[in-house]
Amino acid sequence: QVQLVESGGGLVQAGGSLRLSCEASGRTRSNYAMGWFRQPPGKEREFVAAISWLGGNTYYADSVKGRFTISRDNAKNTVYLQMNNLKPEDTAVYYCAVRLTYYSDSRVYSALHEYAYWGQGTQVTVSS
Repeated sequence: QVQLVESGGGLVQAGGSLRLSCEASGRTRSNYAMGWFRQPPGKEREFVAAISWLGGNTYYADSVKGRFTISRDNAKNTVYLQMNNLKPEDTAVYYCAVRLTYYSDSRVYSALHEYAYWGQGTQVTVSS
């Protein structure tokens, strides 16, 4: 089992920045790809960003490309999402997710069903 705890959400004005963190515990000796998803009010959960196990590859949704940056620190079992130039449409509950994988896997994963473990979510609200 892998437990995930997100933090860093909050209320920010449009144009502002936030940095989300997600710390993994449990099977942290395993190799795992990580991703961030979000669920806007009244909408389905959607992909935001993903990073491969060793961090060499990243992938972003078009809606956040150029504004958000995903990174990870495997020594701390933590993945980050730096969000700049936030817009009201970025308002959502943000979730991190983990997919166990093998050491040499350099792929990134963007589909919900590809992830087995999820955090509880952190609210991000962007005011106009």
